[in-house]
Amino acid sequence: MIELPALVTLLTVLLLFGTMFVTGKARGRYDIKAPAISGHPGFERAYRVQMNTIENTVMFLPVLWLAATHGFGGLWAGVAGLVWLVGRSWYALAYLNDPTSRSGGFVVSMLGWAALVVMAGIGVVRAMMIG
Repeated sequence: MIELPALVTLLTVLLLFGTMFVTGKARGRYDIKAPAISGHPGFERAYRVQMNTIENTVMFLPVLWLAATHGFGGLWAGVAGLVWLVGRSWYALAYLNDPTSRSGGFVVSMLGWAALVVMAGIGVVRAMMIG
């Protein structure tokens, strides 16, 4: 079921696009001229959501695919990836509305990521011992 991690990857790209779009829209709404990255709190929240999502995606995608291709298959890796995706989406929406309410989404996304790290680690070590 390698299709589920592929779907999660596609949805992650759409999440990245969404955060980019919201940041660009906030730049226009609050008249923040490039290359400035500060000014109005609404823009700064959108920018932090975008940057935090990019930072997390860099750690997320490699372990998603390592877990999916090294012994845990697409189902379990895909489910953990969906947990990460739901958590990151929750985090983004909460942060945009009230930065103090972002912790629930952060925790959920980190649980999905941690599960993938464990799966990837076990799968890679197992593959090294067999091959």
